Amino acid sequence: MQLFYTSDIESHHTSFMLSEEESKHAIRVLRLNVGDKIHLIDGRGGLYETEILDAHPKRTTLSILSVQENFGKLPYEIHLAVAPTKNIDRIEWFLEKATEVGLSEYTPIICEHSERKEVKVERLEKVAIAAMKQSLKAYLPKINPAISFAKFVEAQKANEDVRKGIAHCVDASKSYLSTSFEAKQKYLILIGPEGDFSEKEINQALETGFIPLSLGEARLRTETAALASVMEIALLNR
Repeated sequence: MQLFYTSDIESHHTSFMLSEEESKHAIRVLRLNVGDKIHLIDGRGGLYETEILDAHPKRTTLSILSVQENFGKLPYEIHLAVAPTKNIDRIEWFLEKATEVGLSEYTPIICEHSERKEVKVERLEKVAIAAMKQSLKAYLPKINPAISFAKFVEAQKANEDVRKGIAHCVDASKSYLSTSFEAKQKYLILIGPEGDFSEKEINQALETGFIPLSLGEARLRTETAALASVMEIALLNR
């Protein structure tokens, strides 16, 4: 199944025109023609079966044959707040794999030990879109602008229906993620930078309702710990 992403399609539409970029890919690269069928996704769970009416390389026109809503909807939501790594390629790798597994939302958090203070949301969105299409999903993770750790954690006080945890390396009492949460919930996990969270940050999170989590005995890189969290939640909900 060949997927094309467009965020501005609606379920009530009966026809649609692909963007110039997607039209070029369909007609020039894939060599599709009038009468061929393709599928569109809107990033919100909508899967659209369509047929090409006009195979124009800049503005391909489609007839919408059917719409399937909530395509591949998962019984849980997982929000990862992860400190961006010095080498942004590592965060892009995490985001790609986590999108394939089932990430719902990502927020870059700037911590006391962070080496990177800025991220380009547009670039991360492109990575997530490509991963969504490759893994045949219809939900695009929400990617938020970078925010300071303190402001982010403070803002979570009102989210009482979310199961919240902070994974850190400090030698203290912690529980495994898989035994701390139940299935079919909303989850929020904090993952720190290469130098880990500071003691002040850990205490702030605990005071705000986050529970301390362990991801095992090995010392994991930031992006590995983040992906491991997504995987554990996915397995918990299998």
